[in-house]
Amino acid sequence: MTDPGLARGLLGDMIRVRRMEEKCAEMYSAAKIRGFLHLYVGEEAVAAGSLRTLGSDDAVVATYREHAHALLRGLPMTSIMAEMFGKQQGCSRGRGGSMHLFDASRRFYGGNAIVAGGLPLATGLAFADAQLKRNRVTACYFGEGAIAEGAFHESLNMAELWQLPVLYLCENNRYAMGTAIDRELSQTDLTAKAASYRVPTASVDGMDVLACHTTTAAAVEHIRTEGGPFFVEFRTYRFRPHSMFDPELYREKAEVEHWRERDPIRLFSEQCLAGGVLTADDIAAMERAAATEVADAVAYAEAGTLEGVDELTRDLMTPAGSEALA
Repeated sequence: MTDPGLARGLLGDMIRVRRMEEKCAEMYSAAKIRGFLHLYVGEEAVAAGSLRTLGSDDAVVATYREHAHALLRGLPMTSIMAEMFGKQQGCSRGRGGSMHLFDASRRFYGGNAIVAGGLPLATGLAFADAQLKRNRVTACYFGEGAIAEGAFHESLNMAELWQLPVLYLCENNRYAMGTAIDRELSQTDLTAKAASYRVPTASVDGMDVLACHTTTAAAVEHIRTEGGPFFVEFRTYRFRPHSMFDPELYREKAEVEHWRERDPIRLFSEQCLAGGVLTADDIAAMERAAATEVADAVAYAEAGTLEGVDELTRDLMTPAGSEALA
């Protein structure tokens, strides 16, 4: 690896995500964050490597495990943390919480709590771009559990038939909530499923941030130059349970520890140090910057305001002819 700028950006992004997620877990335990909380710890290489390949005009659609995607798409950490605290200063005015981060100004369209719910949305965004002849890409992130849903098959079929510029990015962390992939899918070769719709595919080590970046960049370039959709499988792993409510009885601790040995942040840090691309001081500076950013985000969220009762009906629509909500 010879590009110090890219190395600094990729490692810095992964560190920012990891420290934010660790703080979210802490705030959840302190009852500052309520509801569901799905952490991305272990999967940072996917978001860091792939999102850097997109332009500002491209769209991003994500799942309920979307904090990393929102942050690296450009949403301020202050806005994200305030949203998870349920404060009005959050990106969704405190109404969405952890699973529904949203920012149309950055073309970040969720945050979607429904498994596979983002696939038709992303396909529709790509359809609009195709109709208006805009050279844009819509990136859609989802877990391997979504592949068992009809929306996956309908979306890929339509995208290939109509040659829509949508990039389907499958974060295969091997467990759909608490079900191992080989107990959920009769065909565990995920690229084979996408290829059955004639969609071009690639599969990449999701713990290798450089591989994630290179593979996604090639997929984006294919869409821009050749047209049509593309499917990428990232073989990754989450180190924490499905959510903070999850007792994690479905996998052995030894398995988790085995995957922790391939921590993408540690592996890439070692690679950069060994190659002389970054120094220990460089990495320490990234850690300090991330710590400051996280502390500022928590302070911002703590100082935020909860929505008043008189605002609870804001943006709600009532059936025609009915009385307005009080």
